[in-house]
Amino acid sequence: MDIFKAGQRPTKRANPDYFTGTVWQDPIVMAPAPARIQAVRVAFEPGARTNWHTHPLGQTLYVVSGCGRIQVKGQPIREILPGDTVWIPPHAKHWHGAAPDNAMVHIAMHEAEDGAAADWLEPVSDADYAG
Repeated sequence: MDIFKAGQRPTKRANPDYFTGTVWQDPIVMAPAPARIQAVRVAFEPGARTNWHTHPLGQTLYVVSGCGRIQVKGQPIREILPGDTVWIPPHAKHWHGAAPDNAMVHIAMHEAEDGAAADWLEPVSDADYAG
C-alpha cells in the first residue's frame, strides 16, 4: 500500500503541445503495474481545451466545477456540468475543455496500454470549438 500525501504531487501547467489556453493539472494516481489506472484533476481557464485525442482503453471524465464542453468527432458539441460523468469509448477521437466564458474542472481517468494513455492529435480550431 502507498499513501501519497497531499502536497507531494505539485500542480503543473499542462503541456502546451496538447492544449490550447491555460490548463493546470494535479496528479491523483499513476498506479504501478500490473494496474493501469491514471487519474488527474484538470483545471481549464475559460476557452481552454485539449487537442483532439484518443485513448486506447477509453476515458472517464467527472466534472467537479464550472461549465465545459466535449465533442466526439462527427457529433455535436455537448455541454458538461458539475456532477456529470462522461464515458468516451476506446479510440474515439474527441476533445474537452472549458466553455468560452466559464472555467471548468474535471477529473480525468484512463488506463495506459503499453505505457501510453493517450494519442495526441491536432489542436481544435477556433471554428470547431465554436461549433
